[in-house]
Amino acid sequence: MDERETLGAFFRKNKNLVRNYFEIQMEIYRLRIIAAFSKSVGYLVWIIVSLFLFFLFFLFISVVAGFWLSDLTGSYIKGFGLVALVIFLKIIILFLIRKSLFVNPIIRNIINHTEKETIEKQEEQFVNL
Repeated sequence: MDERETLGAFFRKNKNLVRNYFEIQMEIYRLRIIAAFSKSVGYLVWIIVSLFLFFLFFLFISVVAGFWLSDLTGSYIKGFGLVALVIFLKIIILFLIRKSLFVNPIIRNIINHTEKETIEKQEEQFVNL
């Protein structure tokens, strides 16, 4: 009987501590989610800006190549047609190797990033023990 009263008294005394502990843990998880989301959004914005700048660069290079080939061939249609053909061939090649060039590296990067964060969390928890 003394054990129950002692156990009950223990829980009553430490009820606030346990509640604070869980609230702090929930806040830590919330902040980790916010940090991961912020990083992801930052990378997404960086990728969008980089792709836009690459598109502009590619567009201007294509126009320059079109005029240069037009000057060599003596016809705008032939010059810009050759540039369009080269661009079309690049699109086909990228389509054929998309998994090895884009999909698989992105999947590997996500897995490595997730594993790295998991290992860091485990090391942090081990240090706190």
